[in-house]
Amino acid sequence: MMSVPDPRFMAMAIRLAMRARDTVAPNPLVGAVVVRSGRIVGRGFHERPGLPHAEVLALREAGARAKGADLYVNLEPCCHLNKRTPPCTREILASGIKRVVIGLSDPNPQVSGKGISELEKGGIAVDLGLLKRRSFEINRGFLALMLHGRPFVTLKGAMSLDGKIATFTGDSQWISGAPSLKYAHQLRDTHDGILVGIGTVLKDNPLLTTRIPGRKTHHPVRIILDSMARTPLGARIFETLGESPVWIVTGPRAQKSRVRALEKQGARVFRLPAGEENDGVELRDLLSRLVEERVLTLLVEGGSRITAAFVRKRAVDRIRLVIAPMIIGGRDAIGWVGGDCPELLTEAWRLNRPLRTNRLGEDLLVSVDLWDADRLSETGGTAKIPSPERNA
Repeated sequence: MMSVPDPRFMAMAIRLAMRARDTVAPNPLVGAVVVRSGRIVGRGFHERPGLPHAEVLALREAGARAKGADLYVNLEPCCHLNKRTPPCTREILASGIKRVVIGLSDPNPQVSGKGISELEKGGIAVDLGLLKRRSFEINRGFLALMLHGRPFVTLKGAMSLDGKIATFTGDSQWISGAPSLKYAHQLRDTHDGILVGIGTVLKDNPLLTTRIPGRKTHHPVRIILDSMARTPLGARIFETLGESPVWIVTGPRAQKSRVRALEKQGARVFRLPAGEENDGVELRDLLSRLVEERVLTLLVEGGSRITAAFVRKRAVDRIRLVIAPMIIGGRDAIGWVGGDCPELLTEAWRLNRPLRTNRLGEDLLVSVDLWDADRLSETGGTAKIPSPERNA
């Protein structure tokens, strides 16, 4: 009788996978554990593109002990030939493994259920879905790349009860309370890049680093949409270049002298084609460039014009919105989503996804996941999740 899959071993595979967080993109984070008679006999994780995959490394460590053992892996093993690494399914079939426990199927069209099918045809039992939500979370950027061809985008905001993020003068510090600010830094810790507009830099002069007392944190790349290269040379973000890079995205009209000055300060400057607005940049080009630069998870912190651009293009996968018990009032106060208002409610973006709420001190956190592990599982990993961007 086959034992019930043990979540502890999948949790270990996920922890192993996370060791390559900063080196493996655009490949997925994958860890593997070989278990025989309740004991771990092999471990491995995929460190960077071109190096052996997690399953292969775990099987090598296990050696002959892999025969009759279970293999735990957080993502469906690959089954396709490529230039640098052999198919993992072939190695698994040759090892004598009797069962493979998989966290999540791989939507890569070259895999997408084919790996599971190949294992089952070879006589190996397959269990799918153990710790699928955690497996989804660590690879949501890779999954978005496979399904939508762009990074996984989290839209974050903090607003008053009447939907405002600042007074008409731009005063916005602070609408939300200390627990919400701590949560904002926790969000930064889980993303590859953080994006703001030049308005936020000019008004707030933020650091955009991750600060969680008593804990080692991850600092995302700081990305500023600044079509005219107006970022001040004395901005605070340049004081912390040793913690994370600063990327400034300009448009074709930015002065070359300003670009050179920003580069001299230590920023990396990207010049992209103009967008729909005369002083903007094309959002699709931006997201494509971020993928090329291996930024697969993006936290968009605003302001209102940047938020509006992502909403208008429906290029959003997750929303995290803090609502504070405050009323600002006034028609000239700045709303969370800027831009033009639709004439009809039928033109508004109805998310059609459940809203979840949590308390953050006196504030209320509203969370919306436009797709997640459950929705991915409904397709068996073989069909594309409807992209908000494509449905615009």
